[in-house]
Amino acid sequence: MKHKKSLSTGCLLPVLLLAGLVVNAQTKHHSVSAMKLNNLEYLEYQGVNVMLAHDFYPEGHQGGVGIIQNGERVATNGDIRLEPTPGQWQPIPKVGKRMVNREKQQVSVHMSFPDSAINRKGFNPVIYPDLRFGYTTRVEPAGKGFRIIVDLDAPLPDKWIGKVGFNMELYPGILFGKSYYMDKQFGIFPRQPDDQMVKDDDDEMQTTPMAKGKKLTIVPESESQRMTIENESPGDLQLLDGRSKHNNGWFVVRSLVAKGAAKSAIVWLVTPHAVEGWQSAPVVQVSQVGYHPDQSKIAVIELDKNDKRKISPELLRVNENGGLTSVLKTGPKVWGDFLRYNYLQFDFSSIKVPGMYIVRYGDVQSNPFQVSSTVYDRYVWQPTLEYFLPVQMCHMRVNDHYRVWHGLCHMDDARMAPTDSNHFDGYIQGHSTLTKYKSGETVPFLNRGAWHDAGDFDLRVESQAETVRGLSLAYELFNVQYDNTTVDQVNHVVEINQPDGKPDILQQVEHGLLSIVGGYQAMNRFYRGIIEPTKRQYTTLGDPTNITDNKFYKASTEGSPIPAIGQPGAPDDRWVFTENNPSRELEVAGALAAAARVMKGFNDTLATQCLSIAKEVWNRNEKANPLQKFNLAVELLQTTKDRQYADFIIAHQQQIAASMQWTGWLAARSVALVNDEQYTKTITAAAAKLFEQIKSEGSKTPYGVPYKPNIWGAGWDIQNFGYKQYFLHEAFPQIFPKDYMLSAINFILGCHPGSNTSSFVSGVGANSMIPGYGFNRADWSYIPGGVSSGTALIRPDFPELLKWPYLWQQGEYVLGGGTSDYLFLILAADHILKTK
Repeated sequence: MKHKKSLSTGCLLPVLLLAGLVVNAQTKHHSVSAMKLNNLEYLEYQGVNVMLAHDFYPEGHQGGVGIIQNGERVATNGDIRLEPTPGQWQPIPKVGKRMVNREKQQVSVHMSFPDSAINRKGFNPVIYPDLRFGYTTRVEPAGKGFRIIVDLDAPLPDKWIGKVGFNMELYPGILFGKSYYMDKQFGIFPRQPDDQMVKDDDDEMQTTPMAKGKKLTIVPESESQRMTIENESPGDLQLLDGRSKHNNGWFVVRSLVAKGAAKSAIVWLVTPHAVEGWQSAPVVQVSQVGYHPDQSKIAVIELDKNDKRKISPELLRVNENGGLTSVLKTGPKVWGDFLRYNYLQFDFSSIKVPGMYIVRYGDVQSNPFQVSSTVYDRYVWQPTLEYFLPVQMCHMRVNDHYRVWHGLCHMDDARMAPTDSNHFDGYIQGHSTLTKYKSGETVPFLNRGAWHDAGDFDLRVESQAETVRGLSLAYELFNVQYDNTTVDQVNHVVEINQPDGKPDILQQVEHGLLSIVGGYQAMNRFYRGIIEPTKRQYTTLGDPTNITDNKFYKASTEGSPIPAIGQPGAPDDRWVFTENNPSRELEVAGALAAAARVMKGFNDTLATQCLSIAKEVWNRNEKANPLQKFNLAVELLQTTKDRQYADFIIAHQQQIAASMQWTGWLAARSVALVNDEQYTKTITAAAAKLFEQIKSEGSKTPYGVPYKPNIWGAGWDIQNFGYKQYFLHEAFPQIFPKDYMLSAINFILGCHPGSNTSSFVSGVGANSMIPGYGFNRADWSYIPGGVSSGTALIRPDFPELLKWPYLWQQGEYVLGGGTSDYLFLILAADHILKTK
């Protein structure tokens, strides 16, 4: 879970795995009657693609052998596993280099257990058993299908026979209610897991198979989904429901490695039915909200690379009394190839008449959207402020009329983390607590404020700070007086859709500060994070009030049994971690310096505390990297007007100018504050170079923004890019047009790659990200205003955004940049379009 956070369900892995990739080279279709290896190093026949080891993100259901069938990713994670239906934090192999043998049309990769990089250490550590073995997996064409062949370096030890097998995961979202045959057995794929759980020889609960046999036929009734899997090695296939053990599991096909087997230990013949002549349907991509009359309006049309038809797109106005009227029909601009598709652009920027519109391309048309000067006035940023942020508030009960989003939670925060501990979600406590508190002692002032981060319930200090800063700047620049929520900090109660006479955005800033400032006052430093101590608590779905007993833990007398988690008096309080990290400390202090400005007159005590802490952090990081201090220098200069911060910025202007890719938005804000002729000249010249870089990168996609698809959705990166573009445009309007910022909004709101044109913001726009990866995901629900990560890349070239509640790399809501950047971006666009 969590993208930037990198501290949750597999979070940093997407960044540490393979680098981001844009593929402009197109896969070559073969007009032949058999599976072939294409020029992107995967097997292909008609609409069927077979990848091996292009991705490795198994806990995110992405890696190993993967199958795309007629436009749907139907199977993944074809690989050796040590459990029938593994979940997160369970052993995965170390992946070697993918090898391609074009003469034999084979792709192979050598893997091994354990992976020493994560074996009981590092980020998201895994506890591996005492088993060491290597193997090679390869895929090769077999008529219209392919074979998976696994060769072990040596036979398995006897005690591992019956435990090690080859697994293939089937995507459940397109299987519910569909049928299967396994030899003479048959049935349907159930909506919920219903299989009997039994204990295995290691006293672990496992699910019983849905069926066993030599040949499995999946969805035989569908031409587009039918697939057969035949086990040509000893033993049976098993069809298992992985959700029986893990809520986010998939259906699993598995066969065991036989005793003494090495070469061809596993051999499967897999035949996904390919629809002859299949092509992906055209997709019309537009903002699911709409456009201001004065902004550029470009629909992007995504086509199968073999779709050679010449169709003119058409803009239709939805008539007030019913029906559609054509207002523009013209030949499209051919943009070209991106990923696996060919793209057209349909420019209807000339249309300024207010109303509801639809873009049609042949038989395909978009959802209705508006053209209006008030397009961003309502129903766009408000859900984030009036629903998502209140629902994420920790240490509060959140009411919504008849509904309770969650009860009062985590009032027993927080115990000092154990020293020399490596938490399963990546938090690390070193040899010291770095505070006056001993491990296990309760740290005061932490049971107030803060927002739950992402789809789980931990509190990352940088996420809190990013949100505080983004909201503070939004209030400061756009005077957001919106009030539709009651926040009662005394009684720890929130009432959604009940105004209380106070600006909601300031109440949210205050809530974030209560946690950050409280932690600093208690420990004389910022916390790194606050998180559940056990996996059972961490993986809890639903109401977070069920995670702890809300009572501070008191150790029992020596020799007395410690109550189990969930029992009265249990040590269920969250842990608080600390660290020595000047960069993060300076980042958080910058947020406090910005918040001090907007808290003045609203909560003067907090305003004073924020500024005092920010100055203290500045002084004790005198020797820190100047670029790390630049962020805090800008905020302190704006808050205090003290020239020492301007002098610091001027003294390091060359470093700032040389790093504009990261410092640009701050440099843009600093120019007027510093008010120095040479500094302005230096930064303006650097800004011009930055624009040329952005222009070059933006031209590589049909969406008008720099976009490098990755294993993790790029939505947050794109909106952070748009957020920063506002400041660059404001400071250098002669260099940076507003178009990049507005294109970033369109991308987030639906104009992005893939067949799912959902707005990444749940509940916003005609079609939006529902379900979302929030704490209510097990109910296939969503939180209005939550911003998901969005379209991910199935390497090397398949963009995907599934309607599935458990893929954090596509659907997870994230605090910080995922929330405040979006809210700021919409307010900024509305401001610019109405004032210029």
